[in-house]
Amino acid sequence: MKRRKLASHLPLATSHLEVVPLLLLLITFAAPALGREKNPKPGPLTGTWECVAHGTSRGDLSFTLTLEQTGETVTGEVSSPIGSTEIANATFHKRALSIHIESGAGEPYDLTGTLRKGELSGQWSHGAEKGAWNGSKQASPKTEKPASE
Repeated sequence: MKRRKLASHLPLATSHLEVVPLLLLLITFAAPALGREKNPKPGPLTGTWECVAHGTSRGDLSFTLTLEQTGETVTGEVSSPIGSTEIANATFHKRALSIHIESGAGEPYDLTGTLRKGELSGQWSHGAEKGAWNGSKQASPKTEKPASE
């Protein structure tokens, strides 16, 4: 295999001592640009939601969803008088929410719902039990107005 000679008008480093400063210069200017990650804006589900599951074997059951949304991915936890746990899997696509919660003993809980005008509503299921649910997002501390004295 024949090696081609680079054109003589191109500057070439002849030693490692000449290459190192060039690399350091490139890293100095490239690193800030590469390190800059865009912080994605939290999705509309991010926050605390006070909810009610209607038609459970215990009657209407209040529960709280604490959600974080990035794109279509939703994470968080659910808490109720029965207990609290992490959400196993959740997605949000085209205003449709789907949440899967492992109960730890027996059948999982599944919630599906739609976000309309800042409210969530939909259906829940747990084994053979099924019903409707709805929830309202609680104001975040950043958006609450101070109380008048």
